[in-house]
Amino acid sequence: MKHRSSKSTNSPVSAKSRTNRRDFLHWITASVCSTALLENPLSTNVVAQSTAAPANASPASPPKTDSDVGSLFPFIQSRAVKSEFPLSFLNPQFKSVKAWKRKARGKLLELLHYAPAPCEPRPQVVEKVDKGEYIQEKIHFNTTPDLRAPAYVLIPKNARRPAPGIVALHDHGGFYFWGKEKIVESTDEHPVLTDFKKTCYGGASIASALARQGYVVLVIDMFYWGERRMILDADPADWRERPRDITRERIAAFNQRSSQSEQLVGRTIYSAGFTWSGVIFWDDARSVDYLCTRPEVDKNRIGCVGLSVGGLRSCHLAALDDRIKAAVVVGWMASFPTQLQRHIRSTIGHTKLVPGLSRYLDYPDVASLAMPSALLVINGSRDGLFNLKGVHASFDKLTACYKKAGIPNKFRGRLYNTPHEFNLEMQAEAWQWLKDHLAAA
Repeated sequence: MKHRSSKSTNSPVSAKSRTNRRDFLHWITASVCSTALLENPLSTNVVAQSTAAPANASPASPPKTDSDVGSLFPFIQSRAVKSEFPLSFLNPQFKSVKAWKRKARGKLLELLHYAPAPCEPRPQVVEKVDKGEYIQEKIHFNTTPDLRAPAYVLIPKNARRPAPGIVALHDHGGFYFWGKEKIVESTDEHPVLTDFKKTCYGGASIASALARQGYVVLVIDMFYWGERRMILDADPADWRERPRDITRERIAAFNQRSSQSEQLVGRTIYSAGFTWSGVIFWDDARSVDYLCTRPEVDKNRIGCVGLSVGGLRSCHLAALDDRIKAAVVVGWMASFPTQLQRHIRSTIGHTKLVPGLSRYLDYPDVASLAMPSALLVINGSRDGLFNLKGVHASFDKLTACYKKAGIPNKFRGRLYNTPHEFNLEMQAEAWQWLKDHLAAA
């Protein structure tokens, strides 16, 4: 019998040959695996455990994390800063507040990725209303060469001039339909807005309250809120024009749509190469620029105050601008490593995120950049947005920072037995703090 050459590519392969090849491949695979196991004994345990497990055994349940991100939390937590943050003022390498602020503030500004060209405010008064104890102007002014912000300026009639100034900062609240109107009185206020103020501000309009105390108060619409809200091409007239008779249901629908779209807007902004927080903090700092141009204002006596995201804005404004001499931060303070497990959902959204900041500074470290200015921080012990241990830790750190700087009396941390709000009792303490440190007439 003639044998076909094994080199022939056209001949069928025998069963024996196929078997030999399978054996050969099995042997090669086994050899490679054996070599790898000898080089990495840890792998041996994994394979041995896998081999020993019954074929029908169900996989072991992952350990419970009690976290909003479930099984991913241990990995995320492992990457968080464990000891003192590198740019905290409490780091022993920092001796001078001024030198430390230059370095830490520089890093914060770098991470915001937003620094438009300087410009003049070029204000335009579009409305002026006599409110009895103060004059209310509606204005537009530039925060960048191509961006104009709508705002109210409240000018007390009987205050000694030049008077101290306040940048009053409205909240987030999942309420986008109005912005600056949340903290300014209106003669034809919509019932929905009135109800919101009762829930969050004890029924008060805090900017108007401050004007009656003798402050010149500036309130702008935050980007994405009020007159700067997102309007789509197909939006109906009531969402575009905000008529007085718009229904509660229509306002709620707009707020819901805006909440759902916030992630998309944030991702779009980050894809464009800048940050939403950068826009917000830049606009707030430019508000100080404008306030300093007003002849009614003493530029050496300027403060800021806000609730919730307004508190975050107040914190960052004081941290980034030395012209702020006194700040009140309400409902926005905690040590952020304690937030990771289950307190990120309703606190750190695209509007507030400064990517990479927590590699260098904890949130109370950011707040301490306000030094040597006076800082009052108020939180509620029943505020579910923040881990209570983290709130206490932030107060302790701020106390230590101000003590190290030699100005312990310029910081106060206050915890009220309340939920997330800025009630009348809190306001009374805040107004006294501002008066003590800005000497309102």
